[in-house]
Amino acid sequence: MSKLPQEHKFIDLSDYGRPIAKIIATSLKNTAATPVYVTIGFIISGLIAVYCILIGYYWIAGFFLILKSILDAADGELARIKQKPSYTGRYLDSVADILLNAIIFLTIWYVTDTSLWVCITAFIGLQLQGTLYNYYYVILRNKFNGDRTSRVFENKTPIALDGEKQQHVDVLFKLYKFLYGAFDKAIYVLDP
Repeated sequence: MSKLPQEHKFIDLSDYGRPIAKIIATSLKNTAATPVYVTIGFIISGLIAVYCILIGYYWIAGFFLILKSILDAADGELARIKQKPSYTGRYLDSVADILLNAIIFLTIWYVTDTSLWVCITAFIGLQLQGTLYNYYYVILRNKFNGDRTSRVFENKTPIALDGEKQQHVDVLFKLYKFLYGAFDKAIYVLDP
């Protein structure tokens, strides 16, 4: 299942890693690798980038941030190729994204003379932009029968899909709501 049917796809410059992500996902199709393994790979890549920023290896950090972005797309691609969508993977991806973004912004603050408030404001702006984009993208996906692991209104814990444990979905959904709840509510208030 695609995120969107072919006739409703559009150019998304923020999704620059998708072509390579599809190659990675396709190469993992007939292996024991799961989308969660790929998500763990993007977490590791993001943490390596943070370490490289801390020690002043900015070009290498840039490489690992781009790799993180590619792997962030590859986990969902692998889930779709294997036809194994999961709420565990969907929420783990989102929780990892926001935590890594926070760590990256704090790392930039730490190694520069930037005000902590500037970093916090930039982080909030980035998260609101991402939440706004996802809000409209999920509406579009639901309208045209695309991938449905993301919902427009994340109000209650979804029922685990085949192959995943409800306990994992419950914990990750609670983390998601804690980390994204304010951003989601802000977007809902702006566009009910």
